[in-house]
Amino acid sequence: MSFELPDEYRELQEEAAALAATVDPYAAEADACNDVHPQTLAALRASRLSELTVPAEYGGRFDHVDPLAVAVVREVLMATSSHLDSLFALQGIGSNALAKAGQPALKETWLPPVAKTEALAALAITEPHAGSDVRGITTTVRSEGDSLVVTGEKSYISNAGAAAFYTVLAKEGDGFSTVLVPGDLPGITVTPAPELIAPHVLGDVRFDDVAISPDHRIGDPGDGMNLVLGTLAVFRVSVAGAAVGLAQAALAEAVRHTRSREQFGRPLLRHGPVAVMLADSWTEIEAARLLTYRAASRAKQDALGSLHHSSMAKLAATEMAARVVDRCVQVMGRWGLVHDSKIERLYRQARPMRIYEGASDVLRLGIAKALSLEEN
Repeated sequence: MSFELPDEYRELQEEAAALAATVDPYAAEADACNDVHPQTLAALRASRLSELTVPAEYGGRFDHVDPLAVAVVREVLMATSSHLDSLFALQGIGSNALAKAGQPALKETWLPPVAKTEALAALAITEPHAGSDVRGITTTVRSEGDSLVVTGEKSYISNAGAAAFYTVLAKEGDGFSTVLVPGDLPGITVTPAPELIAPHVLGDVRFDDVAISPDHRIGDPGDGMNLVLGTLAVFRVSVAGAAVGLAQAALAEAVRHTRSREQFGRPLLRHGPVAVMLADSWTEIEAARLLTYRAASRAKQDALGSLHHSSMAKLAATEMAARVVDRCVQVMGRWGLVHDSKIERLYRQARPMRIYEGASDVLRLGIAKALSLEEN
């Protein structure tokens, strides 16, 4: 049994590293943006890595989106820029339902531009009164004449205002359906969401009786929740990959500092308490990386069937990243508190990862439920 990544994934890591190196000189500027950073977007487009987020039939790299490929790329990108990582990941998160169940013509219209990073995608689920409780959404879609009409409000939507289209989960009768809503239609209003501790392209999106063609329905009526779960099954584990990358970057900053900073006549790295914190951090990063790669490999074979493994990886890696970056700030002392330094940015960026795409506490409930159903 090999615990090393196959060559094709190592090559993807090298591609991602080349992109990250391009973005690194302006990463701090990009990570402070609440709007799309033009240079970062252009760099992602030139890299062609967004091809990993759609199937090969529509301009992608693989026949189906490969969760392990996405995870290893996010690991590299997040270590340099959260803005870059988000732009990359959202191409798949926003378009996955379309790739799985959209009408052929709709796929032909939207997926090739997603693969080329010419059209930004968004997934619109969360509402002012419905976060983890997805079944509490009130946005509706209804048939009216020759159109489908979408009405409601979504909140804290990534890529809001910048997205070429929104994949919207809405109530339809007694069930939930998914529709694609182009971002430039009349009746759509985007307002900025409250600024987060780690800036992000984020907004609230209101749909005031927005009319779309019936062929913009994704999947069958009532199949929306399954499509959302399918998206989470493919992309949740990639958050774990991003968390591993963030933690690795934090450790690198701490090691650099503690090697060069002397206190009491020797480098900080050689002081027992500091050495223990760094050793624990490295160990936890490696453990989370192995769990992430294993979960992503399982998701590649059966995404929905292994969703609880992806949840475990996301839970373990994001909680680990929070502990590691906190230790790294601690060993760097006052240098870890300097505003907009690399370590301070990582500290702020780590906290939201324990909430989005499945809050840690909600993931624990799902994992426990899966455990209760296991026969062995």
